Amino acid sequence: MNGKAWTMPELARLRALYPHYSTPQVASMLGRSAGSVYNKALVLGLHKTPEYLATESSGRIQRGRKHPRMVASQFKPGLRPWNTGLKGWTAPGSEATQFKPGTKPVTTMALGSLRICDGQLQRKMSETPGPNHRRWVPVSRLVWQAERGPIPPGHIVVFRAGMATTELDHITIDKLDCITRAENARRNHPRNKHPELARLVQLKGAITRQVKRITQEAAEQARQQQAHQPAQRPESNA
Repeated sequence: MNGKAWTMPELARLRALYPHYSTPQVASMLGRSAGSVYNKALVLGLHKTPEYLATESSGRIQRGRKHPRMVASQFKPGLRPWNTGLKGWTAPGSEATQFKPGTKPVTTMALGSLRICDGQLQRKMSETPGPNHRRWVPVSRLVWQAERGPIPPGHIVVFRAGMATTELDHITIDKLDCITRAENARRNHPRNKHPELARLVQLKGAITRQVKRITQEAAEQARQQQAHQPAQRPESNA
């Protein structure tokens, strides 16, 4: 019956059975796959009852209670792990493939190498361990420092409007500005880029909030309907 539309009687039985039985059990009662039952329950906002989740059949770990499947896979008292006392042990023959002290990966780039990252041309300036920004510096920053000296705290180097480039020979001091981070934030605010873009950003935020509100209200309504529905037991085959 996979792919078959759900009928109203089936949905009624699903709402009555799903909170109180395991998903495979409900699937067997309805003649559907467990995946079909789970997906439809998710759409309807159905949840298992606390009483069902407290049972062993739910598969959840219960404080003070142990499911036989869990007991079978537990370590037994007195059992010694196979690697006891073997700190630093390695499998025989694996030494040949281990990194040796001082060995660098084949992908390591030499000092002075160039790369493009986040839309910027960067140059590798050191071998300092840690985050990449400790080793890689934007070429625009290097050009500014070479021409104008150190960059003041809280400032960054940016391209002037319409002059951004990743070509090494085209990154020159006349295309650069040194501005505060606050000024950079103002420049990149949608309101300052284009009035229409600013309105679209506001509209997108309003739509997102409305979608979230409607989704939450629908989920709450489904929970209330589920709470007011009497629990039904499956029909006996006797």
